[in-house]
Amino acid sequence: MSHTAHIPSHRKPRRSATKQALRAGVAGGVLSTLAVAAAAGTATAAEPVTETIEMPTLTTDLSTQIAQSAEATQQTADSYELRAEQDAAAVKAAKQAKEDQAQAEKKAEAKAKAEAAAKKKAEEERASRSAERTTLSAAGGSSAATADTPAPASGSVGTVISFLKAQLGDAYVMGASGPNAWDCSSLVQAAFKQAGVDLPRVSQDQSVSGTPVSLSNVQVGDILYWGGAGSAYHVGVYIGNGQYLDAANPGKGVVIQDLSGYPADGAVRVL
Repeated sequence: MSHTAHIPSHRKPRRSATKQALRAGVAGGVLSTLAVAAAAGTATAAEPVTETIEMPTLTTDLSTQIAQSAEATQQTADSYELRAEQDAAAVKAAKQAKEDQAQAEKKAEAKAKAEAAAKKKAEEERASRSAERTTLSAAGGSSAATADTPAPASGSVGTVISFLKAQLGDAYVMGASGPNAWDCSSLVQAAFKQAGVDLPRVSQDQSVSGTPVSLSNVQVGDILYWGGAGSAYHVGVYIGNGQYLDAANPGKGVVIQDLSGYPADGAVRVL
């Protein structure tokens, strides 16, 4: 027996094939377990992707809500602005209405004063004409009392013209016969009556009641007529200087007019 036989050997024993196979199986199992765990981890890690995909939808809804809120805010602002404009317009309209009312009242007051002044003036003129008519009537009565001695033609014509001028400003009313309203023939009839001459009432008859004279030889006091002799539709009296006096129409009343502006068709002489 060798002197080293009792000393253990320092070399590692060889691993048996069974142990190696066992270790290989364990290692494979571990690796398989790790692979499954990794797969599971990968699947678990993929889950947040699904949540990330849903985020754009939430963002879009939020943007829509913000836009709607902004639109509603703008509408409210527009409404306030419109109401402010309406209130300002109402205030302006009320102010303008107040000014218009004040102006209208002022005009009405001025008109009332003017009408009162015109009425007073008309009354004064009417009183003056009444006094002149009284004087002319008295003169006419004196002439009638001395009918046996005819008055001079000049005096009779003067009476006619004075009476006509006293009626200036009176109204024209168809069919009226005085004392403050006339038509054309009633005025002529009344004027010549002051001189003691009775004329027919209507212009057709008056146009043939005297001696016909040419318009080139017409004299103060001659009766002018428009239309045909016997069918005249208007009459007046020549007062000299190319003028005549007549009850013209409802718009003018009793006035003096130029013969050149409305030439007569004929004339007759009564005095």
